[in-house]
Amino acid sequence: MNLPNKLTVMRVILIPFFVVSLLAFNGQVQFLRNLACGIFIVASLTDMLDGKIARKYNLVTNFGKFMDPLADKLLVCSALICLIQLGQMPAWMVIVIVSREFIISGFRLVAAEQGIVIAASYWGKFKTTFQMIAVILMIVNLPVLHLLTLACTWIALILTVVSLVDYISKNHRVLTEGRM
Repeated sequence: MNLPNKLTVMRVILIPFFVVSLLAFNGQVQFLRNLACGIFIVASLTDMLDGKIARKYNLVTNFGKFMDPLADKLLVCSALICLIQLGQMPAWMVIVIVSREFIISGFRLVAAEQGIVIAASYWGKFKTTFQMIAVILMIVNLPVLHLLTLACTWIALILTVVSLVDYISKNHRVLTEGRM
């Protein structure tokens, strides 16, 4: 269990604390929302940090390859589902975002069975960044930031669709022909 894997596990462990902090008292206690926001930010930073450490020090493991993207999806999807419950995000947007994650995960699973690794694209990285920014802004929930929050949410949604189309267009042969 190297440092990047420990950071990934820590991210998964933080998720229940994040959810409880955000949903306690139906999200009406600002201190708890701020705590949830802090937990989300720390967890998001571990996502960035664990990959950099793993690549820099050649600590890439099969556990990390599997758990890192899963932990990222669990964190973001947990946040989005909580925001539906709090009435801050429409369910249809979350369905689009979560569907994309399932589709890409399925693509990667099929590719892995064929010995093919599908790396994250820049579109996917931009998508993740904007999703995390949008989630942070929604958690903070400041009226003065409403337009910025709305813009980031729509950009995240658009990048979700663009990154899905990009993955499919670049990797469709994995499904149709068993190769890249």
